[in-house]
Amino acid sequence: MENCTHDCSSCGENCPSRSEPESMLFPPHELSSAKHVIGVVSGKGGVGKSLVTSLMAVAMNKAGHRTGILDADVTGPSIPKVFGVHEQAVGSEYGIYPVKSRQDIQLMSVNLMLENETDPVAWRGPLIAGVVKQFWSDTVWMDVDYLFVDMPPGTGDVPLTVFQSLPLDGIIIVTSPQDPVSMIVEKAVNMARLMNVPILGMVENMSYLLCPDCGKRISVFGESKAEAVAQKYGVALLDQIPVDPAIASACDAGEIETLDAPWLKRAVDALEAL
Repeated sequence: MENCTHDCSSCGENCPSRSEPESMLFPPHELSSAKHVIGVVSGKGGVGKSLVTSLMAVAMNKAGHRTGILDADVTGPSIPKVFGVHEQAVGSEYGIYPVKSRQDIQLMSVNLMLENETDPVAWRGPLIAGVVKQFWSDTVWMDVDYLFVDMPPGTGDVPLTVFQSLPLDGIIIVTSPQDPVSMIVEKAVNMARLMNVPILGMVENMSYLLCPDCGKRISVFGESKAEAVAQKYGVALLDQIPVDPAIASACDAGEIETLDAPWLKRAVDALEAL
């Protein structure tokens, strides 16, 4: 075509040489079935992202949905421990099979592939990103309604790989009151919008402590700024999780599935509305 710049993104003509941008999405395993894929992210570490991932999988499971967790935090995997899962994942000529928790939540983590759970994962970024892709495309996720992807903090290789390679229905941003919350949320929001991934909402962890005697809310880490920050960036504040010794005890014992998590009702409702 005359005067063609070969930049199809800025042209509305339907000419024979027109080419559409190639999708970077990795295909799932041919035997896999995962209806919804949800990323759980944070702009920095230490805010309880893996905890929120685990609690969401448990809450959705208790609501009657089949759930799974893809642990993309390859160098700091904690998902198997909080579920009390220590056996190794197995595979066949068909693919890798996730390990099931006591309540049939499907789990895939690098800790399920190591000979010893305490072995360090001293790998560089491209190799780690490749492992995450394999956890998606080589694992047989069996009739999962909601697959949660526990991402490492920040905006490095692995989050970028997940945003580009997995068909995310949306992300949940995790934060906490003691951090520079506005910066954390803004990083995650900007990353999601840059990659055209919907933001389902924000969950604040360690939001408050309930006094065991009088029931008063105590702001251990300072007053929450979550509502103001959520409004600033046009993000829904889904829920706020308290500081509760029962949470730590259940995680340490590998019994997170025994926890009742009433704090995540709005988050459950948001996912069920997808």
